[in-house]
Formats: sequence, C-alpha cells, structure tokens
Amino acid sequence: MAYVISDECIMCGACEPECPVDAISEGDTQYVIDADLCIDCAACAEVCPVDAISPE
Repeated sequence: MAYVISDECIMCGACEPECPVDAISEGDTQYVIDADLCIDCAACAEVCPVDAISPE
C-alpha cells in the first residue's frame, strides 16, 4: 500500500528529499508519489507540515 499526497499539499517540498527511493516528484498543483516506487516507509508523512500525506 503506497502513500498518497492529498489536495491539502502546499507545495513546500519538505517531503521530496526525505524519500529514500525518490518516489516523490513535483506535480502541477501538488507533489505526487509514484505508487510503484513507494516502499511505505512514512518518512515523507513524518515531515509534512500540513498532514497531506497518508497511506492509500
């Protein structure tokens, strides 16, 4: 089960450098997580200032 980023994302970028497998990239309106690469480590969710990241 991969993590997902909701519409509450404020594009701060705090999550991207935390991902050990580079599954997070900048989208048009929010950051996105590649479900095929996500290893469910929750490192991104721990640093999100608006709690926009959760398990799918």
